[in-house]
Amino acid sequence: MEAEIVSRAMAAATALARELRLRVDDAVVICNSNKLALHLLPCGVFARVAVAGQEVAALEVELALRLSATSSPVAALEPRVEPRVYERDGFAVTLWTHYDVVTPDLDCPGAYADALHRLHTGMRSVEITTPHFLDRVAEAEQLVTHRDESPALTEADRHLLVSTLQSARERIRNRDAPEQLLHGEPHPGNLLSTRDGLLFIDFETCCRGPVEFDVAHVPEEVSARYPDIDQVLLVECRRLVLAMVAAWRWDIRDEFPDGRRHGRNILSLLREGPPWPTLGALVAE
Repeated sequence: MEAEIVSRAMAAATALARELRLRVDDAVVICNSNKLALHLLPCGVFARVAVAGQEVAALEVELALRLSATSSPVAALEPRVEPRVYERDGFAVTLWTHYDVVTPDLDCPGAYADALHRLHTGMRSVEITTPHFLDRVAEAEQLVTHRDESPALTEADRHLLVSTLQSARERIRNRDAPEQLLHGEPHPGNLLSTRDGLLFIDFETCCRGPVEFDVAHVPEEVSARYPDIDQVLLVECRRLVLAMVAAWRWDIRDEFPDGRRHGRNILSLLREGPPWPTLGALVAE
């Protein structure tokens, strides 16, 4: 978000929290991308703020409530207010529990794999309408196909991304793997190490697909500990995820910090060929 929008978003979240009788003397920006993440003090609330109409906050709230009922490892909504999406001054605001981050256990890869497996187990009991993961692939392909949406992308790189997306999609389809509800992007940036254990956050890319698509987002030492994985499918999902992320970094509307450099790095990896690095390893760098 641009500075002016950030200022307005902070004011909206602060005013809303005060209306809900939460004490707010300060708001600290934790993350600024397509949405704003704030730590409201001293009430200790984590606020997510997005421009209204550009978010899937209602889906996140509903999913958080349902997964909490299954004891899944997910961050909780703020218990002192009604669990819903609040609209204020053109922004959609959701309020969550703020967690103090602690040092992970020595066996962090094993704990990470266990948390993701437990999340998937909980998700299998949740019935909710979400996109299919191949819908996201189609969106990425459309982005790089339409030059007005990705004008800085060279023709050679455009061809590389389109061919990679198409071939990986077909190979994944041919595996005919079971599908279920997924997090969508369970990489290290969406995992908190707390006193309550490892907790997943940010479900705006929730979708349906094979668990290997989720596992493709985590570091290799984590995926090696996830049980009963189709290794051939996992390799193709890693390639697909890299191509999708590279495509998003060339979106003319992309707000990812230093996104073009990140996109160029992934393009270089795709040219080099397998073995494909995991997205989780890239995010953790």
